[in-house]
Amino acid sequence: MDPNKVDEASDKMSDDGEIASVMGFSGFGKKARTFDLEAIFEHTRRTAIERSQLVLDERQKADQMDEEGESSQSVKSSVHAPRDKAATATSRKQERESSSDSGSDSDSEVVGPPLPPQHTTQDDDDEDGPLTRASGSTAQTDDDDDDDGEAQDDDDDNPVKKIPDTHEITLQHGTKTVSALALDPSGARLVTGGYDYDVRFWDFAGMDQAVQAFRSLQPCECHQITSLQYSITGDVILVVSGNAQAKVLDRDGFNVMECVKGDQYIVDMAKTKGHTAMLNSGCWHPKTKEEFMTCSNDGTVRTWDVSSEKKHKSVFKPRSFQGKKVVPTCCTYSRDGKLIAAGCQDGTIQIWDRNLSVHTKFHCRQAHIPGSDTSCISFSYDGRTLASRGGDDTLKMWDIRNFRKPVNVATGLSNNFTMTDCCFSPDDKLLVTGTSVKREQGNGKLVFFDRTSFQKVYEIEVTNASVVRCLWHPKLNQIMVGTGNGLAKVYYDPVKSHRGAKLCVVKSQRKERQAETLTQDYIITPHALPMFREARQRSTRKQLEKDRLDPKKSHKPEPPVSGPGRGGRVAAHGGTLSSFIVKNIALDKTDDSNPRQAILRHAQEASDNPYWVAPAYKQTQPVPLFAEDSEEDEEAEKEPEWKKRKI
Repeated sequence: MDPNKVDEASDKMSDDGEIASVMGFSGFGKKARTFDLEAIFEHTRRTAIERSQLVLDERQKADQMDEEGESSQSVKSSVHAPRDKAATATSRKQERESSSDSGSDSDSEVVGPPLPPQHTTQDDDDEDGPLTRASGSTAQTDDDDDDDGEAQDDDDDNPVKKIPDTHEITLQHGTKTVSALALDPSGARLVTGGYDYDVRFWDFAGMDQAVQAFRSLQPCECHQITSLQYSITGDVILVVSGNAQAKVLDRDGFNVMECVKGDQYIVDMAKTKGHTAMLNSGCWHPKTKEEFMTCSNDGTVRTWDVSSEKKHKSVFKPRSFQGKKVVPTCCTYSRDGKLIAAGCQDGTIQIWDRNLSVHTKFHCRQAHIPGSDTSCISFSYDGRTLASRGGDDTLKMWDIRNFRKPVNVATGLSNNFTMTDCCFSPDDKLLVTGTSVKREQGNGKLVFFDRTSFQKVYEIEVTNASVVRCLWHPKLNQIMVGTGNGLAKVYYDPVKSHRGAKLCVVKSQRKERQAETLTQDYIITPHALPMFREARQRSTRKQLEKDRLDPKKSHKPEPPVSGPGRGGRVAAHGGTLSSFIVKNIALDKTDDSNPRQAILRHAQEASDNPYWVAPAYKQTQPVPLFAEDSEEDEEAEKEPEWKKRKI
């Protein structure tokens, strides 16, 4: 070795030591690796030769297997995999050896700051780990991934497994039917309304396991709530009740606007400013946050704007085949907000263009039996399919592009309410509705139908009352149900659902404050304390002597006054005439309950000493004459009672 180079290296090492001592670190880290290209090329050439030799051997064995009549594909797959793994393992091993040989000199010297200990151990594990894992566990992990993928595909194909029904919570709204349900778009608050006129607000994030409503009010006084819905922004709530005026409330229940009532003496309902009869349903526009719609027994469907409460925005008038007025029982917007649909009492479903209120765009004359109230119509998320829940115990699905005949029909679904819901699942593969039962004659069910085959694929027994309202929130993936016995149930799955009911079930019930509960009530009077208590007298003789000297205690009571009053005191009964008369009246105990007896009591005295009547007729009629009974009177007495003259 050249001595000059050794001296230069030693000078360099000394300079590095001085810099390290000044800067406070021990070295400059690893130096850059140097690669021997010729060794790499040689290694690649050997690997290619080995692989080609393996391929030739496999082909020869495959030809032999074909001659013996066995399948060549199974042999290739069984032979190729382990040999490829062996080849790759040997190639990686040779690469490691070559790289370690070529970089052994460079790894000995470190350039830059030293690496942290965790990183160095992780690098060592990474260098050794893949070779050991690849040899034995690669095939197993691939098989597990394939199995998981197949199971996940099966779950995606089967919509029944997406129904969140493993857990439930019960909200006690009241004792009467829950006729309205609404969830805000974020799924944070639930609003329930019922036949008891109450609207209750439930906050999932603020409730605990006691699940109590944080507010209850009666916005429409003594009118049953028929429909509730949050706007698309979730800041206001539409309240539709049994009166003719819909209301809009904010999130806390305060009044924002009230629709005006129309003039009921005007024949043309388009000329009035609002509804003139009770409302049946209502909903918000899915795209415009200020617009909502209501339908009423006055035979109109009206759209409104929150900013102008003095008059409706537009009027749609459903008509029968003869052109007569029909009553719409439910209404809804399409998903894009361009169509308005209404189900009517004559069994028709009529759809208008939102901007053209005169003629219907789609009209089905015999959707349901005439005279039965269509309780709900709902558009699917793709906007091409319409589901209708009829009062004739049917559930029908329609394609609005061919609106003459239903695509599918389900029968035998009892419906006793005019607001029984039907809705689509968030993935548009299921259709959900509720069934009604009479009191104590079975359980109300939530029934799920497959949209394609329209077969009943699942059902949930909710309670021993009718299932009226149902709502499947797409964001929470939870199902809300309103029943006929005053309950609102929330079905959820801890894995498939998000937030909502999961927020309140994990909170334990709040304890009562210690200041409000006392284990025992103590009543302390001031004189019961020792410091205020008077000393007890040891002798009664001294106390009697003191009482004798006291003028008030030793004063003799005055006797009662007899006769007229004296000394400013009035006698017991007084000496005046009025007091004497009152005294005699009070003492008079004659019983005048029988007036005849009271009169006859004076009969003897009147006959002995006549004074009023007898002296007046003493000269003209000394002997009294009485009227004799005539024949007419006898005949009149013999007549039946119904012929007698009523006095």
